Amino acid sequence: MGKDLKGKGLGRGIKQRPDKKYEARFVNRFGDRQSVYAMSLREVKSKLAKAKAADVEKKNVIDPNIKLDAWYLKWLDVYKRPAVRANTIRHYKYVFEHNVQPYIGNPKLTEITRLMVTDVLNKLKEKGYQWESLNKVKILLTDMFERAVDDEFMLKNPAKHIKIPVAKPEHEVKALSKEDQQAFFQCSSGTFYDNLFRVAVSTGLRPGELFALTEDNIDFDKKEIHVEKTLLYQKLEGDTGKTFHENDPKTISSKRVVPMNKYCEEALQRQLILHKMIVSNSPKPKGERTNYIFCTIYGTPLCSQIYADAITRIVKEINYSRDPLEAMEKFSGHCFRHTFATRCFEAGIPPKTVQAYLGHATLQMTMDLYTSVMDKKKTDDMQLLEDTIGLDEIDKPDPNSKIIKLA
Repeated sequence: MGKDLKGKGLGRGIKQRPDKKYEARFVNRFGDRQSVYAMSLREVKSKLAKAKAADVEKKNVIDPNIKLDAWYLKWLDVYKRPAVRANTIRHYKYVFEHNVQPYIGNPKLTEITRLMVTDVLNKLKEKGYQWESLNKVKILLTDMFERAVDDEFMLKNPAKHIKIPVAKPEHEVKALSKEDQQAFFQCSSGTFYDNLFRVAVSTGLRPGELFALTEDNIDFDKKEIHVEKTLLYQKLEGDTGKTFHENDPKTISSKRVVPMNKYCEEALQRQLILHKMIVSNSPKPKGERTNYIFCTIYGTPLCSQIYADAITRIVKEINYSRDPLEAMEKFSGHCFRHTFATRCFEAGIPPKTVQAYLGHATLQMTMDLYTSVMDKKKTDDMQLLEDTIGLDEIDKPDPNSKIIKLA
């Protein structure tokens, strides 16, 4: 039995806290403890009674007999068709019909448990499905069941917080698709670090190489960027804490000249104007202001964490208006380098030239890193070969013909 601050008994589950507020607790329909608060004993008892009554009312769902297939069709028609693209609808249908229905059947919504959802993912894993495919199943079921809970067809979401039984792949080369690239730059347009993003995706420079650029590295007459330094924020031997260190680039081949396209040139011209304005108006002491053209709003140098946080803000903004299945994954600044290389390969630029742009020490490094891009290019090249051979233009033999030509 709880007590007030004077030691007087208040009844089961009710107590007075040191801040003089009253707290009343009860166990809800999910077996979880739930609390209500008030400044008076009478008010907290009233709130407790109302909370218990509301919890009892929700112990029954609207239709305990509705089945998974029926809810899936309703969920698709009401919540998805008006809001997402036709291609996404097709994708949802494929995932449900091929990766959910065959393994879970058509039970009542109220009969579906976390164990059943986990079993679906485990069976898909046994069939060789990888993390990305399993994650799409989880996204679909989580959204379906969350809507069912909101609409009071289920009491609890059995797919929520389910762990995917396959580790998410690491060290995978991440490059933005053309669609995600366009969406990102539409959203980033006009933001403080937009010029940095545009130069990054137009040149393939490493983050540290971008952070170390000064006006002297830019040759607008020749439309070239001279990569001569890299800037890292780290604690080295003798440092009392993390600090900025300007070093030579990663390898000898990293010292290079990178051509700039018109998007890069325009972004650099805007950034030089912005940089001068920021540095001249910065509240920071002159010794802390930087000559590096990409800087913070205070005119101080950039580090990878600030860069990553700026990217994450744009990705979150994009995902606010996207369906969960189409959500853009978080990525680091290095992704722009991979995206640049991917666009180069897609455009048919020779690997040796891409190696020079990226500053790789050997051609093999470039080829190893972007194998997936090259594999797709091989497929596209084979299609070009088919078009060149042009056998489709030759009359095909009639399979019903009884005449066989002898050479």
